[in-house]
This record gives sequence, structure tokens and C-alpha cells, in this order.
Amino acid sequence: MSTFPLRAATRRTAFAATAALATVLAVAGPAAAHVEVNASDPRALAKNVTLTFTSEAESDTAGIAKLQIVLPEGITPDAVSLKEAPAGWKLTPSKDGYTVGGKALATGTDAVHSITVTQLPDAKSLAFKTIETYGDGKIDRWIELPGGGAEPENPAPVLALKPAAPGATASTAAPSTSPTPTPPKAAPAPSAKTDEKDEKAEKDDDAGNGVVIGVVAAAVVVAAGFTVWWFRRRSGTGSA
Repeated sequence: MSTFPLRAATRRTAFAATAALATVLAVAGPAAAHVEVNASDPRALAKNVTLTFTSEAESDTAGIAKLQIVLPEGITPDAVSLKEAPAGWKLTPSKDGYTVGGKALATGTDAVHSITVTQLPDAKSLAFKTIETYGDGKIDRWIELPGGGAEPENPAPVLALKPAAPGATASTAAPSTSPTPTPPKAAPAPSAKTDEKDEKAEKDDDAGNGVVIGVVAAAVVVAAGFTVWWFRRRSGTGSA
């Protein structure tokens, strides 16, 4: 029996397998670039945890210049601080997360940055939707969440969490340091004693005024009588 047909069949099978693998790689290639997140302590309710994000570069013409991260429920922007980032990059809090960026990196260079989170929430997993912006304006959106059994084409980085350590509890929010406005003090209501004092003072004033008026009136009467007497005396003297 000739072995030629068998060898030909083997070659055809190998070629078909190679072509199939090449097709799979070609399809999977664009989706290979994505964002990953790792934690120094991936446990629910863990405190002072370092999260490290690796944003893979996929542009052949420009480098990554900015990353916008949407924080999951349970982590607020004020609970995040920048620990490490490319030289010159800065973190700016936003309404639902933060932005970290600066001078565009070299083309093909992955953007790696780390943040410190005060405390992780009590959850099984955390998704961090991420938007990459390149120096030439190109934008990649890694914001899709898994669902329905299908793998998303642009998945958001997801951090799986282990159960919380025994006795771990969620920290209560610190009270606001802003001083509470103090309402102006109302004028004290007049008391009964105050009213009595005021009434007595008024009576004393009236009595004093009456005395003064009486003295003045008496002085006027005395002066008038003296004047009449003086005129009468003068008249009598002149007639004598």
C-alpha cells in the first residue's frame, strides 16, 4: 500500500490547523491589548490597599497620554491617592473617579500606575471602567462588563476579591471638619423683675420731675410776691 495518500492527508490536516490558528490569532489580536488591575491585598474590606493598573499600548502611531478611571461603588474619589505613575503624570479626582495623565508615553509603551485605596468595599469583585487617550487623540474604551456568558470585546478591568478577614469592618466616614454656622443669639426676653425695675425708675423720674416743677413754681410765686411788694414800697416812698 502506498504511503503517498497518507502523507498528503497529513499535510492537508497540518495546513488546515495552521490556517485555523492563524485565523484565531488574527481575530484575537486586537482584543489582546487591554487593561489589567492587581491588588496588594485583594480582600474585601482590606485597608490601605495598593491597586496597580497596566494599560497595554495598541497604537502604532502614538503613545498613551491619559487614563480616565471610573471607580466602582464603595470607593469614592477622596479615598484614592496616587502612589506611582509615569514621570510627570498627575492624578486629578473627578465626579465618579479620577484621571491620571501627562506627557504622552513613547509609542508602544504600556502605561502603568498605582493608587492607594483607603479601604476596599465588601464585594466579590470590583470593575474599573477605563478610557485610554493617546497623544494623537485616539481613544480606547475598556468599559464593557461580562454578561450573558459572552466575553466582551472591550472588557473593563475587574479585580476579584477574597472574603474579608475575620473581624474586618467597614470604616465609618469621618465627620466633616467644616464648622457649622452658629445662629445669632436672640435678645433675651425681658423678665418680670426687669419690668418692675423699669416701672420703678419711671416712677422715680416722674417724682423727680414733679419736685423740680414744684420748686420752680414756688420760686416763681415768691419772686412775683417780692416784685409786687417792692413796687408798692416804691410807690409809697414816692408819694411821701
